[in-house]
Amino acid sequence: MSDTNNELLAALESADQIKVGDVVTGEVLAIDNDNQAVIGLHTGEEGVVPAREYSDDRNVSLADNLKVGDTIETVVISNVTSDKEGVSYLLSKKRLEARKAWEKLSFGEGDVVDAKVLNAVRGGLIVDVNGVRGFVPASMVAERFISDLNQFKGEDIKAEVIEIDPAKARLILSRKAVAAQERAEKLAEAFNRLEVGEVVEGKVARLTDFGAFVDLGGVDGLVHVSEISHDRVKNPADVLSKGETVQVKILALDSDRGRISLSIKATQPGPWDEVAEKAPAGTVLEGIVKRVKDFGAFVEIFPGIEGLVHVSQISHKRIENPADVLKSGDKVKVQVLDVKPAEERISLSMKALEEKPADNNREEQGNRASRADVAAYQQEDDGAATLGDIFGDKL
Repeated sequence: MSDTNNELLAALESADQIKVGDVVTGEVLAIDNDNQAVIGLHTGEEGVVPAREYSDDRNVSLADNLKVGDTIETVVISNVTSDKEGVSYLLSKKRLEARKAWEKLSFGEGDVVDAKVLNAVRGGLIVDVNGVRGFVPASMVAERFISDLNQFKGEDIKAEVIEIDPAKARLILSRKAVAAQERAEKLAEAFNRLEVGEVVEGKVARLTDFGAFVDLGGVDGLVHVSEISHDRVKNPADVLSKGETVQVKILALDSDRGRISLSIKATQPGPWDEVAEKAPAGTVLEGIVKRVKDFGAFVEIFPGIEGLVHVSQISHKRIENPADVLKSGDKVKVQVLDVKPAEERISLSMKALEEKPADNNREEQGNRASRADVAAYQQEDDGAATLGDIFGDKL
């Protein structure tokens, strides 16, 4: 055979040779038990498309999408040589579609694009942008740290292109800047819509140790832990749950700082609302000593309602230190002296329920006489000692 014929034969063989990266069209010959399609190629060789190279859907069934005799276009990933079966190729349909999508891209760095969140991984979000696989790092998902990224799975988001490299099939995106802009726009709309004192409906978006953030329609307001309930709340998660619908009152709107302060307890009847009716002056009640101070003791007479028994109202006997006769947890009987619901104050007395000592009047008269004598002395001598000098802290 001449050199010319040898060169022609080599050229024909080279034309039929399949290389990695080639786009090939073949016929589906079978779908085996390993959920992979066997493809017959024009060279008489065979290729295999595993389910993982057919689609990003991990649960895809090739039997539901292909049938024997179908024509399929794929890209060659690698060749696999077997002594028994000869040469076969590993093929991919999804990578060919991604290559075509890259070729059609019309955006660049700095552009904002629409993306579909395919999955949430430890480092961030895997997204699809017009058929191209992209990645949003966890630090660029939102303005604040988000521990559970699964909440974004399946959502459509807007993101800014940070880095794009078609040669390496690399697309990095950021949702953070776009989210900040969207939040600013929604805040402006919310400040125009909401009014201080208004009661609105919202949903608990997230819980922290210091309170609950409530979604008011795209913007969050904070219900401080002290504004959750009239009862004492240690942990907001004890009384609220994420996604719960709540009524809140607008306490403050700070447009400069972009903050909305809310209250749940302000929408609920308070324990003081009925105190004036339930315990008017003169009512005798039983309560529990909650706190003892130098000036008196606080006694709980209803759940969440505490009144003050001033040191002068503990006993007819002189009490120097309330702690000498009372301690936290003591059960005592008290009489209501005065009620001021608006100020959330109630004055109580224990000595009003005790029998007045027989010699109390004489003692009191003696005290008044003593004070009168001192006053008269001061009038007579301008240089005399003051009442404070004479009696000190006993006056």
